[in-house]
Amino acid sequence: MATRMRWGLQQLFRTTITPSFRFVNNGSSFHKRCWTVQRPQFGTNIPARHLSIETQDTPNPRSLKFLPGKPVLGSGTLDFPSESSTECSQLARNLFEIEGVQRVFFGPDFITVTKIDEDLEWTDIKRHALDTIAKFFESGDPVTTGTVNNESSLSEDDDEIVLMIKDLLDNRIRPTVQEDGGDVIFKGFENGTVKLKLVGSCTGCPSSTVTLKNGIQNMLQFYIPEVTNVEQIEDEVDEVNTKVFLEVERKLQDQ
Repeated sequence: MATRMRWGLQQLFRTTITPSFRFVNNGSSFHKRCWTVQRPQFGTNIPARHLSIETQDTPNPRSLKFLPGKPVLGSGTLDFPSESSTECSQLARNLFEIEGVQRVFFGPDFITVTKIDEDLEWTDIKRHALDTIAKFFESGDPVTTGTVNNESSLSEDDDEIVLMIKDLLDNRIRPTVQEDGGDVIFKGFENGTVKLKLVGSCTGCPSSTVTLKNGIQNMLQFYIPEVTNVEQIEDEVDEVNTKVFLEVERKLQDQ
């Protein structure tokens, strides 16, 4: 009897995460799911709280986009390439505690979670991420105390070409990339080459090179003839993550 009662209490306190629908966009390979995270409320006539969180596939099979149905940053983006970079965000720290999470990225109204390996199943990561996000938004704590990447910052040293590049990035390119759970950060323009940093779902994405050359480079060259090339740059953390991923991939192939 006591054992049955303890089991019943465990079920009562357990978070219920229920998929409510599946949406396929015009037959494309990208799917969107909506999950209702419900937590029991105790007391007379107090309704249970609900938070509907959508999950959306991205072009990167290792990244999944979570949309909590409310602002995350409100505007701009913020990348957390490693657990050591999460000092300004408790939510990011909590997500890194989930086994299998390699990278976390915040957008205006979404969160992108990237897993360590493509072959790692999303089932457990998704379940824990949904619960973590729901708990955090219920707490009312700020998502971050750090500086976000809003529009490309303007400098007095920017010439006309650089100003045009930044304008195209902010108004035509970045919104499209953010729809796929990533972002593009301007890092410089030198000798006809635009230097960009891809973050979020774009990091390690198999189609990132196609995005750079066939998408971003073609658009910049169409409007700005002075642009001859677009180059992706990586910081030290990205290089380490790439080496780790390649090592994991090599070990899997050797099995």
